[in-house]
Amino acid sequence: MSLWCHWGVPDSDTGAPPRVVLVTATVLAVALAVAVAVFALTQRSSSDAAGPLPLVPVPAPAAGSPACTTLLGAVPTELTSNGTSLKVRELAAPAPPATVAWGTDDPLVLRCGLNRPPELTPTAALRLVNGVQWLQVPGEGASTWYVVDREVYAALTVPDSAGTGPLQTISDTVAAKLPAKPLKF
Repeated sequence: MSLWCHWGVPDSDTGAPPRVVLVTATVLAVALAVAVAVFALTQRSSSDAAGPLPLVPVPAPAAGSPACTTLLGAVPTELTSNGTSLKVRELAAPAPPATVAWGTDDPLVLRCGLNRPPELTPTAALRLVNGVQWLQVPGEGASTWYVVDREVYAALTVPDSAGTGPLQTISDTVAAKLPAKPLKF
């Protein structure tokens, strides 16, 4: 009697199933597990994207100002980032005042009427983008860009994976709707 199994022929000594059956069953089990995991991830992402975006409120004493009303009334319903169109996202209740967000996975968030950022000092490095002075405050996985030369402070939080398009578009909107003012330190 033979102690090894020929391809597809049961081992008469042990009564074990043929090797081809074991390999096929293993491959099918792994493929099924992968398919279930991909389906679960896809469904979770779809349901997260479809639902309102919860945001933590931050102090925004000038959120009800005419300047914030003007700015938020003029922002586009879509932004383009790295060639991808990001649509305005519904905010979960209670939504922070004077706030709008775009995108699903790593949303961009614009807030208006904020307090002066503490990082704004006479020696802070500012960037001029399409006629608007911005202060970049890097964070973990995203940067927050503060408009610092208008009558209200606004902040655009942008994921590190985003392109420069959203900052340029929001700069154009700010420049068109809010007149420049001298910096306040």
